[in-house]
Amino acid sequence: MSLKEQLNADMKEAMKARQAERLGTIRQLRSAIKNKEIELGQELDDQAVMSVISTQVKQRREAAQMYRDNERPELADKEEAELAVLQGYLPAQLEEAELRAIVVAVISEVGASSAKDMGKVMPVVMSKTKGAADGRLVNQLVRELLAG
Repeated sequence: MSLKEQLNADMKEAMKARQAERLGTIRQLRSAIKNKEIELGQELDDQAVMSVISTQVKQRREAAQMYRDNERPELADKEEAELAVLQGYLPAQLEEAELRAIVVAVISEVGASSAKDMGKVMPVVMSKTKGAADGRLVNQLVRELLAG
């Protein structure tokens, strides 16, 4: 079953179970996917849908942090609830140790030696992790390993 079919099935299930928050989040995600399809002029495959989901996760995470910083916990909680629903459609996140091993392997593979080579390392690591790692954590690890 493709991700889009899974989203449709989950949306119907959320409607029947009267789960308003889950239903709203899935509808927003389906809308974002549809907008991306219109923008590109073609149907999205599962990999492209994963990319849209990753973007939505990043937006929710940043919004929740912004709300917490501005002392709006009720809005931050709403964003985090949506984030939890979205993360259910992404592959399991890699542990930091696993991610560190991937970054070390990519650094030696591309021959990176300094922070200037970050542009060579990041795309390769992100393509290998494909939604299973937070970009911010990958960025932090790459910087740390290239600096030291």
